[in-house]
Amino acid sequence: MRPIEDVIAEHSGNARKVLDYGLLMKRMVDEAKQPGFSRESWDVLLDLIADDDFERIGNFKEVMDWQQYVDFLAGWAPAAEWDCSFKRVTEVDDRVYLELEERSRMGDFSSTVNSLSVYEFGADGRIHHLDVYLQMSLPG
Repeated sequence: MRPIEDVIAEHSGNARKVLDYGLLMKRMVDEAKQPGFSRESWDVLLDLIADDDFERIGNFKEVMDWQQYVDFLAGWAPAAEWDCSFKRVTEVDDRVYLELEERSRMGDFSSTVNSLSVYEFGADGRIHHLDVYLQMSLPG
């Protein structure tokens, strides 16, 4: 596993956009703890996201449109630490499959999970759909 920064130059097309999204998400989660960061700060993602036609299905099968996803991020990011390591990325037609090891901490709770995220792109070159799948250790 390697940091996304170490592999991003090896990729192009929608796979590159997904890796850009991952780096941007890391930056935003870190910046969310700074004074002046607001819900509107997440608008930086709109170059990659089709906000008018976006759907995210999360690891608990929760379905969110763009506004709901931003609400989730705005509540989660200020209290969370998040990082990831790259495993592999595969692009097939309008879909990109990204495998990561994700590490997060909120207060005393920390977790390390393997994730597979499936990004579906529209004709406009932006992400219209995102599915998130996780593997994690059994609870102690």
